[in-house]
Amino acid sequence: MALKMSMCQFSVPLLLPDGCDSQCTLMLGALRDIVKEWRPHDLAESRGFVEDNIVQADIPFFSFVRLKNCSLSKSQVLNHILSRGQQNHTMFIHREMEGGGHARKIANGLVEVCWYLPDGNRNLDNFPKPVAFANLRGDIGQSITQFSFLYEVSTATFVFLDKVEENEHKILTSLQDVKSKLFLVINRKVQNAKEDMKSVKATMEVLGLPNSNVKVKDSRINTAEFSKKLCELIKPRLSDAKSIISIENMPDKAVDLGLSVDESKTDKQRKTAEEIINSIGKRSIPAYKKQQLPLQGDNWKKLSKLESEECRMKDAGDSNLEEYKDQLQVEKQRIRKEQSQLKPSKAMRSFIETLSTSDKERRDFFLKWMKFKLNTDSRDKLTELRNRFKEHCKKKDAKLIAELDRALVESSLGIEHYMREMGLIYEFSSQSEDPADKVSDLPGLAAEMLLDGHPLELLDGDASNIPERWLTDVLMELHRKVGQKSKLLVLTVLGVQSSGKSTLLNTMFGVQFPVSSGRCTRGAYMLFLRVGEDMREELNYDFIVLIDTEGLKSPHLAQLEDSYEHDNQLATFLIGLSDVTIINVAMENSTEMKDVLQIAAHAFLRMKEIGKKPVCHFVHQNVAGVSAHEKMMTERKYLLDQLNEMTQIAAEMENQSSIKAFTDVLDYDIQKNTWNIPGLWLGTPPMAPVNTGYSEAVADFKKNLLETVKSDRSDELSQIPEFLEWMRSLWKAVKYENFIFSFRNTLVARAYNNLCKEFNQWEWEFRKEIFSWQKEAELEILNADKSELPETKKKKASEKIVHQQKLMKQKLEEYYKRKDRHVHLIEKHKTEFFNNITGLKNEIQHSVDNKLDCALELRKSLKEVQDIQRKSREMIEEQVMKLLTDCKHRRLSDEELKHEFEKMWTEVTANVFGLKEQNISARILNQLSKKFLNHNVNEELENIKDLKETGKGEFEVKAEHVKRGKVNAVMNLIGKHVWWHSETTRQLQFVAKNVIDSCTRFVKDIAKTDTDYNDCFTNELLEKVNESLTRHRNLFDPKFEFDLKLHMCGIASREFLLMHRTFLAKMDPKVQLESFKPQYLLDFLDLYKQRDDCQRKATDFVQLCIRPAVEQYISTSLGTDIVDEILTGSHSAQYSSRSFFQYNIQKELLRKEEFESFLKYICKYEIYVKDWIFQHILQKMSEDKTLCKLKNKTLQVIVQKITEATEKASKGEDGVQLPDDQESITVLINNMRKYLIKDISISEEAEKTTLFQIQSTCHPFTKSLIKSLSDLNEQLQEEFSNSEDITETLNKLPIRPQDELFKQVFGCGQQCPFCKVPCEAGGKDHKKHHAAVHRPQGLGHYKYEETEKLVETLCTTDVHSKCKFRNTDTNWELHPYKKYTTYYPDWHIPPDSSIEASDYWKYVLVKYNDRFAQEYKAKPADVPEAWRRITKEQALKGLKDAFNIK
Repeated sequence: MALKMSMCQFSVPLLLPDGCDSQCTLMLGALRDIVKEWRPHDLAESRGFVEDNIVQADIPFFSFVRLKNCSLSKSQVLNHILSRGQQNHTMFIHREMEGGGHARKIANGLVEVCWYLPDGNRNLDNFPKPVAFANLRGDIGQSITQFSFLYEVSTATFVFLDKVEENEHKILTSLQDVKSKLFLVINRKVQNAKEDMKSVKATMEVLGLPNSNVKVKDSRINTAEFSKKLCELIKPRLSDAKSIISIENMPDKAVDLGLSVDESKTDKQRKTAEEIINSIGKRSIPAYKKQQLPLQGDNWKKLSKLESEECRMKDAGDSNLEEYKDQLQVEKQRIRKEQSQLKPSKAMRSFIETLSTSDKERRDFFLKWMKFKLNTDSRDKLTELRNRFKEHCKKKDAKLIAELDRALVESSLGIEHYMREMGLIYEFSSQSEDPADKVSDLPGLAAEMLLDGHPLELLDGDASNIPERWLTDVLMELHRKVGQKSKLLVLTVLGVQSSGKSTLLNTMFGVQFPVSSGRCTRGAYMLFLRVGEDMREELNYDFIVLIDTEGLKSPHLAQLEDSYEHDNQLATFLIGLSDVTIINVAMENSTEMKDVLQIAAHAFLRMKEIGKKPVCHFVHQNVAGVSAHEKMMTERKYLLDQLNEMTQIAAEMENQSSIKAFTDVLDYDIQKNTWNIPGLWLGTPPMAPVNTGYSEAVADFKKNLLETVKSDRSDELSQIPEFLEWMRSLWKAVKYENFIFSFRNTLVARAYNNLCKEFNQWEWEFRKEIFSWQKEAELEILNADKSELPETKKKKASEKIVHQQKLMKQKLEEYYKRKDRHVHLIEKHKTEFFNNITGLKNEIQHSVDNKLDCALELRKSLKEVQDIQRKSREMIEEQVMKLLTDCKHRRLSDEELKHEFEKMWTEVTANVFGLKEQNISARILNQLSKKFLNHNVNEELENIKDLKETGKGEFEVKAEHVKRGKVNAVMNLIGKHVWWHSETTRQLQFVAKNVIDSCTRFVKDIAKTDTDYNDCFTNELLEKVNESLTRHRNLFDPKFEFDLKLHMCGIASREFLLMHRTFLAKMDPKVQLESFKPQYLLDFLDLYKQRDDCQRKATDFVQLCIRPAVEQYISTSLGTDIVDEILTGSHSAQYSSRSFFQYNIQKELLRKEEFESFLKYICKYEIYVKDWIFQHILQKMSEDKTLCKLKNKTLQVIVQKITEATEKASKGEDGVQLPDDQESITVLINNMRKYLIKDISISEEAEKTTLFQIQSTCHPFTKSLIKSLSDLNEQLQEEFSNSEDITETLNKLPIRPQDELFKQVFGCGQQCPFCKVPCEAGGKDHKKHHAAVHRPQGLGHYKYEETEKLVETLCTTDVHSKCKFRNTDTNWELHPYKKYTTYYPDWHIPPDSSIEASDYWKYVLVKYNDRFAQEYKAKPADVPEAWRRITKEQALKGLKDAFNIK
């Protein structure tokens, strides 16, 4: 309070009377915070200044008191004395001012003090030196103790009076040394003038007071003139050094007079503080810090440089990068070990012990006293250094400036250094620290201090480092202390040095960030302001976190080479942490403003890229209060122009060509986000008061800012754990040269993963819905007679798919509106996911069209079969009836009847032939020729008559396959061309083998299904070859593509031919007739013997017509049911996202530890994943008879449907039971077919065969049918229970669960160009491929040219090094890894999240180094020694960390 009153140039209490009694208190402690600056006249020429604490400074002290009878206002006179030039400010309240005439009730006995401070201008200054003026409220008769005290401590005392009464005469005549210390100021009135002067003269005579000590004011002189005369009286006494007593030295006199002091010399906290400060002694500050605060010394700074070097590797030279990284790691561990072995010094033990008191007041007093003593000490010792620094800055000697800057930093000592040391004691302490050391209690202590309003160092600007463990544990302790209610609104102010950043924060929030010009400590500090209960509901925050920083673009340090980089890092880090950023700009310095705006624009652009959207306000300070609106608008427009210009520059530096304006980066409103604030001081300091216009403008700004926060309510607020996670990620990223490239954040990864999980779920729901519709559509096509039906269905399919696409897009839109999943962090991926939905829609549309075409083809094939079957059936039935007629008049035994039947059957079926085999090879060649328009290729195709021998041997890459440009490029380089050419050929051979293996697997999977060949299978195969070759097109000529596709078509022709023959065999009319032979025989026997055939006919109908349809229904449903079971079961997380799937696969690989599995995973990733998924499905379906349960579940559904359909079919359209006759059975079956048309297909031929010459009527047949259905249900359940061939079941399903799960997790299938790690990005249509963990490049077939050894460095290391690579993509030209995006623009390869993140693949390479080398025809890699020490457990831990698995 005293500090703020003093800033406003109000007088502050020196002696404060107690409200209850007459006791007065000397307010020494309250005044200790007041630090003032002034320029005495003897420093005017050198432009030097004095900065001192007001209670310690030796300033002449003048007291103004009055007697009871005094008509002249001493307060008014004092205001004139203290007013400088034309400035006139009310420092002391007096009766002539507004509100000054109220009756005094509690102010009597109050002594106020105010200081006059010169600014070096001889024409305007009233005094050449600083002067203190005390003012006693009330007359001295009522406050004798206060008057006695003032008289004792003052250089001179001025007594204002009209006359002297008797008791006042006694008081004055008792004073000592009056000639030099006592002055009488008499206000001569017209009335009773003689009488009044008589009493004054009597007192003067007794005191022996000379006339020079008396000043008389008569009515002819106004107060202003009279005040000048008093000034002339005061000036000669300013040089009387003997009579000057500093306020700090007044307590003894106060105590002697019975006054109390608001500080006590005997306080333990004060003594401890003084002991700590006194221990510095005559030592230099750097020497003291080295001994008493050793942890923040050179080792801490070295550690910071090592961590930065670990990210940038600028000094690696020709060293092996992985070895170099390990050396840095070893050096870091050595320093950490050294630091951890240092015990807390005596000063730090005392500091921590005193802080640890549970009494908040005592702790605050200790900190205040420490701060006061340290600031005093620093002011004394830094003045000379600061002056030298200024002198050398003029000479612009960068080396000397850097040395002096370092000296200034090292010579600075404040409370923050002790707090920093306390943090480092904890940072370097062992996790298993002895509890007796109480180190583990330090975070709790710091958390309490944060809650008490003390700042905490966020960034050590001296070392450019962050004690992550300390900050994390302190803030997590705070999080626990507040019951895990720690929603944070983070606000930062950035701007140039001395631009009023701290003052702005102090004014807005009533805090006390240091504003002293002598502050040397750099970095950033944060202060936690607890939001009051009344505001918490409105704001929706628990704390407002204020971050105060060092200034950007320090004019002195700008000459140092790393200044801009340092500012850029600081701005990026702090803007990244903040929800609200205030940028302080000065319109008057255009160059400086441009620099700050460029730094800010750069930081905001980076935040946009990583998904952070801070609110930004620009504040112009020192703007004229009554500027015209047009002028303000002009300035704001100018600012926006500058911002746009700086944004374009920053966008070019970050390769963000689409960014053209600042509004492309932030939601910036020129009206709402720009603030003009008047200057802080009303006049010229040091005597200028604070401008009320400044306070009002700041209050208005704050109000608007908080209103914006209230209106922008979000449930997705950062709490302390998220804040810490974000802080760690930002800090790691800013240490790299390319921030956006290096940013990896768990919150972002988690948000992205959450969206991927949801997206995968939506995708499966989309597919499942279409599968369900497709199943019904295929049945309708198979059951229909119309050939145009597929086209109608395709149109309906398109409408259905578009509808599902719309629903999925709505879900995505709704997801991005949610405020609980950090969706704002993944805003930039929104378009990608919308593109993925469009891609998914196109893929499903293509697939459905193919399936409907296949259904049409199948219907044509089945119709052909059915026509043959119908003719054969009719012929057999005719012969059966003829035979029956022949035999009816003879008595024959069963054996004789069977013999006659066999003879008839053999004769009739002798001429039944199957379907004609198609020329599958010719059909495949035809599809291949459609894909190639090249005349030469067509000629070659014409010469190929069939594919019988094609694709039987190994595919060999020939010279004509390699792209001409590649050959020419390598031939021109003498000495290297042979190696490079063979290397290109080797790569192409590897590509060909992978394509063939993958596509052969694809063909064999199709061939396992129970369907006939269709041309769409060949088209899908050729599309798959195209997809596989896309990334390698720069390697080969068209001839390679043709030969490879021809080779693949040869393989496919044999597989598809076998598939076709299997289908023909299954559908052979003769085979179909043979299956009905037993039924015809029984029908013949029953008809001959005239037996009731009702139950048998019903059973035959169920077995031969209903059962195949039920099995087909189960088969078409089972695929989606299995996928559902796996995606909703206990292991559903494995398929929830690509990254989690990768984690599970790699974890299992590590558990099995089989080289062949690792090799297959790396080299044949697609095949490995398919096999892994298939085995996983087998395992899950075997457990607890899951497959049997799924079949039974579907069985109950379809049996229920058939039973209900039977009951419904047994009645006519009017609901009346069908007549009980034979004709009604046909009506019953037709009704059943109508009601079940979307569920099952009942074969008409099978129906007519089984119901041939049925003798039963409708009602008994219906009952028998329902009983047979029940028997079928039990029969199938038993078969399912006994069935063990799960593999066969899975392979025959129309919707194969292994394929659907593969689509869920495989994604785009792209692999890292260096290490071959698969992409884990969501969907297929993403802009950038990325993976959580990359590998040593040797595992991706990379080897060194000269040594042919496998490359051991990780691509995540190389891409931020100075190394270069060359391969077929670069035309064998050397290319910097840093610019890998030139050739691989769609890959994002950030550095590893930690040194341990890649432990998994380091462990694998070390374990199988020789075998990989043998397999890749290379020599083993030179792995760093540290890698050999990685254990299996560490490898698994690294994997977990990389995939954020807790």
